[in-house]
Amino acid sequence: MAVQVRPAVGRYDDFSEVVGVKKPGGRGCWCMSYRDSRVPEDERAQYMRDECAQEPGPGVLAYVDGVVAGWCSVAPRSSYRRLMHSRTIPFLDDRDAWSIVCFVVRAGFRRRGLMHQLLAGAVEHAREQGADVVEGYPVVVPQDDRVDVVSGYVGTTRLFEAGGFVQVSATSAHSGGRDRVVMRRELH
Repeated sequence: MAVQVRPAVGRYDDFSEVVGVKKPGGRGCWCMSYRDSRVPEDERAQYMRDECAQEPGPGVLAYVDGVVAGWCSVAPRSSYRRLMHSRTIPFLDDRDAWSIVCFVVRAGFRRRGLMHQLLAGAVEHAREQGADVVEGYPVVVPQDDRVDVVSGYVGTTRLFEAGGFVQVSATSAHSGGRDRVVMRRELH
């Protein structure tokens, strides 16, 4: 299995294949929950098309043997309206940390470790864009416990630890009823 992780810049069609709503009139996140959930449903696709058309882009895509298989949203925290106004996920300092807020792995590609590769690709993308620090807000999952897709889209502490992140703060945020923490990785 050959895996490549690439920035979403210039790859809107692939982004849409992973995250986009497929049925006409269907509702979906379009990875807008953290960016700006005020954007109406019928304008989200164009919003993300515009994001994918310019640097630094909205995140990274994973390809397995040339087929788009996954997505990770990573961008400066200041570009995520929900994080800028969050009462549950704290600011740690004045730096504009790059934030990893979402993972999506398409059915048929799960259980292959793609979230690890997406996380590594997100970190590298942030580094290439000049980030000093990257942070995520994963759920706390005990060692032998499994996480469902609903709460796992933010990643797990085990995933981030394996990617070189350290827990730096508690939060009052939850996903799927599970506690979330702030984990960081310094890049310089």
